[in-house]
Amino acid sequence: MKNLLFPNNTQFWYETLRSMSHIAYGGADFGEVISTGERITEGDYDSWYTEWSATADRVSAEAQKALDAGHKVSARDGFLRASNYYRSAEFFLHSKDCDPRHNHTYDRSVECFKAAAALYTTPLIEPVEIPYEGTTLPGYLYRVDDSRTPRPTLIMQPGFDGTAEELHFSGAIAAVERGYTVLTFDGPGMPGPRHHQDMVFRPDWENVITPVIDFAETLPCVDNDRIALLGSSMGGVLAPRAAAFEHRLAALITVDGVYDLGRLSVSYVPDTGTREEAERLLRAETAPQLDAAMDRLMATEPIARWAFNHGMYVMGVDTPRAFATSYLDYTVADGIAEKIQCPTLVCDAEEDEFFKGQPQQLFDHLTCPRTLIRFTTEEGAGAHCHPGAMRLALARICDWLDDTLAPTTA
Repeated sequence: MKNLLFPNNTQFWYETLRSMSHIAYGGADFGEVISTGERITEGDYDSWYTEWSATADRVSAEAQKALDAGHKVSARDGFLRASNYYRSAEFFLHSKDCDPRHNHTYDRSVECFKAAAALYTTPLIEPVEIPYEGTTLPGYLYRVDDSRTPRPTLIMQPGFDGTAEELHFSGAIAAVERGYTVLTFDGPGMPGPRHHQDMVFRPDWENVITPVIDFAETLPCVDNDRIALLGSSMGGVLAPRAAAFEHRLAALITVDGVYDLGRLSVSYVPDTGTREEAERLLRAETAPQLDAAMDRLMATEPIARWAFNHGMYVMGVDTPRAFATSYLDYTVADGIAEKIQCPTLVCDAEEDEFFKGQPQQLFDHLTCPRTLIRFTTEEGAGAHCHPGAMRLALARICDWLDDTLAPTTA
């Protein structure tokens, strides 16, 4: 899709398009996104934070005024948009030494979302705390109504940089509209646990999903025989990894599919000739030339600058090379993908900036019932995770889920 606001910065445009995509389910207004983008200095992280924060502050203040006056629907809608704008404001603040503004802005995003959730009557949305290794993971439970009727259930998780709150706009509401119970959550490395519990990502994601399913199975609104898992972005490798070992899942959705994050790490290593040599350099105790090459990449490539900084934060490491090395362990290669048993939907984006080719690779290694859906630029859906065509993408995904989880007749 053509870059309309930031012609020399793909990352700024993608994140703007990401906010635009949430218009479909109430997470933004077009004019608010455009006017904010027009005030931002291209490539300037401080400017990005300042302008998105200003928009979020204004929208949240108006929502609070509406709530004080008894206008609950207007307040709900405003708090939803403000939550998303605070999420966007905080996006570029992460690194091994985070900008001190990041916790406040993230907390404001969560506060606004919870204020909006409390104002819903249909569906019912409530914050939950999922037991996990002596602590809890934050999430939200979406119920069609206040009955105890067991319903097919979709568990949703974000990826490298998304939030449980953002999942409201990228699938949770779409699924609950179709009669699903929905459980969203942030796992280790994701915003809630990273901001407040110092939890970093872990590759053995089955040890995250298993307690989430354990929790879901205690809820009367969940049909334990029809639980599906959806993973977005980096969740496109985490969710398949979990499904390979957690066989209570009735369906798996990857938006978009990822086979091996190590392929991305190896691409950062110049002139090695083989993957084995690239991995050796990445894992070496010292590799000054590679360290210097990564520093140059961060200085010249905006996407690399953000990815390395955010990656050091969510992985809990101190150098760009350590972040790249950590990615080597996030994979479903070496026979892991072949262990997945449940029907699996792999989504693919024609112009994916991050994982191009990986959805097909994942699909090719699956031995379970499988479906591949390719989203195209012509449809407006060709970018990573399909911002710009959210209604189209979620219609296809939810229709597949409907067909897959449909009750069988004798």
